[in-house]
Amino acid sequence: MNAKVPEDVLKQKASAGNPADWKDPKRYLWLLSPALPVIGLTALTAYAVAPKKLRGLSWVGPIMVHGVIPALDRMIGGDHNNPPEEIIEKLENDKYYQWIVKAFIPAQYATTFLATWLVGRRKDMPLTDYIGLTLSVGAVNGIAINTGHELSHKHSKLDRFFSMLALAPTGYTHFAVEHPFGHHKRVATPEDPASSRMGETFWKFLPRTVIGGFKSAYEIEKRRLERKGKSFWCLENELLQGWAMSAAFFGAATVVGGPRAIPFLAGQAVYGASLLEVINYIEHYGLKRAKDASGKYERTKPEHSWNSNEIVSNLFLYQLQRHSDHHAHPTRSFQALRHFEHAPQLPGGYASMLLPAYFPSWWFGMMDQRVVDHYEGDLSRINMDPERREELMARYGDKITAASTAETTDTTA
Repeated sequence: MNAKVPEDVLKQKASAGNPADWKDPKRYLWLLSPALPVIGLTALTAYAVAPKKLRGLSWVGPIMVHGVIPALDRMIGGDHNNPPEEIIEKLENDKYYQWIVKAFIPAQYATTFLATWLVGRRKDMPLTDYIGLTLSVGAVNGIAINTGHELSHKHSKLDRFFSMLALAPTGYTHFAVEHPFGHHKRVATPEDPASSRMGETFWKFLPRTVIGGFKSAYEIEKRRLERKGKSFWCLENELLQGWAMSAAFFGAATVVGGPRAIPFLAGQAVYGASLLEVINYIEHYGLKRAKDASGKYERTKPEHSWNSNEIVSNLFLYQLQRHSDHHAHPTRSFQALRHFEHAPQLPGGYASMLLPAYFPSWWFGMMDQRVVDHYEGDLSRINMDPERREELMARYGDKITAASTAETTDTTA
């Protein structure tokens, strides 16, 4: 895989066509994203009306995330539309797209509170339905983290408030601080808790990124307030604001659902947050930025993110899969992100990669050789799990040596 294509070439590819004639072909298809919680709300409303006849609807969330969206990705394929560079500013200033992002949140809360009432007040609910509703609402609130992600990169206080609002049901409001000011600074380095290492399982990565993310957010906010001469314990603290919003949400939801809803609320939050972290695991697996002679990391380039361009996942995830352009331009809105063909590509859409990530042997079989190929066999350039370094060096170093020997033999034969 060629990771050395100059960025000006990438820009040229992204800008092909006549800018004056370009129109966003997905303009109204973007409504699929806020439609996702509406689908959940509709399914749970139908379940509430006829729970015995429509029990399967309690599992609508996992079915959509792990079944329907990956299947549609495979059926429909890639997204071949890139906005020209000359049209970016116009796209950025179109408020239609801003309202699409925010439209997710009311349906997200309506779905969550309806499910909370159902699990809390229906004492005859089967355990399988209870679990299904937990995962379904967790899926909605997990995808809402992507809404929070999109808004967390904006400078407007209102946008940051809506970001926290989207993140509150999973208790992950610290993400709005750590992600733009921590992860984007340290991405694709061993120091970044949100960048996974080759040979590291998702289950090993999960506690490292959760704990590391909380610590990073605390340090970032503490330093920001210290620069302003303020204490951590002040009203301006965005972490405290976010935690207060989460506390208010869980308090209100407990009132709606009663004590029986507490395991549901905890479970959906854990599952929702885990969806964010499994995406984090996928996005930068094994990739590492090089250091210069002074020991400073090179700037983030397209080669430092795994990308995918399946159109259905792009529509549901605000083009999160165009991750290289996102890291190159963190404040750029989703509708203006471009696909770079020569950035490292995943074998499937983000939704298709979730299940493999949960199973280490499946994941390593799909991705480890890809990482090695991306770095053209130079294992020293890979972000590896330190505890598995010797094992991985021996395994892939031997393969590279054997391949080089075979190539030399063929050449001299």
